[in-house]
Amino acid sequence: MTKLTVTAKGQVTLKQDLLRHLGVGPGGKIEADKLPDARIVVRAAAQDGAIADFIGCLSQRGGRKLTIEKMNEIAAQGWANNK
Repeated sequence: MTKLTVTAKGQVTLKQDLLRHLGVGPGGKIEADKLPDARIVVRAAAQDGAIADFIGCLSQRGGRKLTIEKMNEIAAQGWANNK
């Protein structure tokens, strides 16, 4: 079990391993639900599907750039392998 410290402002910082477990990175959102017996459940917030959330999700710093043609080729190969 991971112990977290509450700051003087009443804030808690989640440790990196917990954020990785949730699949949440910088700028990501989490939700917390209050349960009986002074418990809470924390989970990654559902994405609203905005295009702004998608922009850049496939980019990797220092990664190679793919052309539309190459992406289409990869997609076609994946489709052919699933049949």
